[in-house]
Amino acid sequence: MSFSAVIVAAGSGRRAGGAKQWRALGGRPVVRWSVQALLEAGAQEAVVVIPEGADDELAAALDGLSGWRGVVGGATRAASVRAGLAALTCGPDQPVLIHDAARPLLDRAVIGRLLEALEGADGALPGLAVADSLRRADDGAVGDSVARDGLVRAQTPQAFRRQLVEAAHAAWTGAEPPTDEAEAVRAAGGRVAVVAGDPRLMKLTYAEDFAMAEALIPRRTHVGLGFDAHRWGPGGAVWLCGVEVPHDQTLIGHSDADAGLHALTDAILGAIGEGDIGDHFPPTDPQWKGASSDRFLSHAAGLVAARGGVIVHVDVTLICERPKVKPHRQAMRERIAALLDLPLQAVSVKATTTEAMGFTGRGEGLAAQAAATVELPVTA
Repeated sequence: MSFSAVIVAAGSGRRAGGAKQWRALGGRPVVRWSVQALLEAGAQEAVVVIPEGADDELAAALDGLSGWRGVVGGATRAASVRAGLAALTCGPDQPVLIHDAARPLLDRAVIGRLLEALEGADGALPGLAVADSLRRADDGAVGDSVARDGLVRAQTPQAFRRQLVEAAHAAWTGAEPPTDEAEAVRAAGGRVAVVAGDPRLMKLTYAEDFAMAEALIPRRTHVGLGFDAHRWGPGGAVWLCGVEVPHDQTLIGHSDADAGLHALTDAILGAIGEGDIGDHFPPTDPQWKGASSDRFLSHAAGLVAARGGVIVHVDVTLICERPKVKPHRQAMRERIAALLDLPLQAVSVKATTTEAMGFTGRGEGLAAQAAATVELPVTA
């Protein structure tokens, strides 16, 4: 069934710490989740209602998507919905899904149930049965219980024919604006059906809700591998896994030649399919001469965060005859943990020799290999 959509994103987000519609969730702005879900489900047009002066934020949040346009909302949710409805180009009988951007985890199955229910009712909304015991509170003390039979937690989107919901808003005479479109349509004599909602369709109201929503996003585990090697040269210390280790030689490289962090950076980049360290920090670029490899690792970690990902575990193996790594291993683990904001138990640093074989065995150089485990949101 063809439909249009109005996404309400005009709130201030005061209880969530401000402007929650632009905040990142799973690597995407909150408002993008809903707009993209509705467009991918077949919305012919999507009107996004925003605060005045937020055009640039909306354009950045929806970059790459087509089929949407923004409109400035009003002082209340009801006023914003009316502004969104007025901006539609569809006909009066077109189904319209009205959705709160603060409910980002919208599933196509919910949209399908709403459109199906609208064929036999004046409107439809998703609802969840109330499972918890309900009690009144009286001055901080438990009061009378409230029967929960027949109660549902109303969610959005809510579906109506355009002409009907516009008429219901126009006919509203309550002292306060309607809390949602279902209330306005019912007050006008309409019947609003309830379809099965989705627990993941939670509303982001408080700052702590973002952590819950992040946990609900499906994720896939990715593993990346990295390898690096540098030759020995004259010097008095060597950088390994972010720690300066006294030694009678140093590793030669364009940067600080920290083979451990280079291998780990490549492992993280590999886990997210972002090339290798040379793509991001070319050795031909003079700005990276002598640079701390801490910067390279932090950059890779930032790319993971920008994708909404989480680094779960890293493992580095240093391959050399000298220097002895064991006395410095704990400091190396702590440094990597600090750079990646990981608990210490999620960081492993090991060392081995090649029993005097090969270039590391002959003392010509040092090698490092690394593995990184990253969880990324499933986007398709």
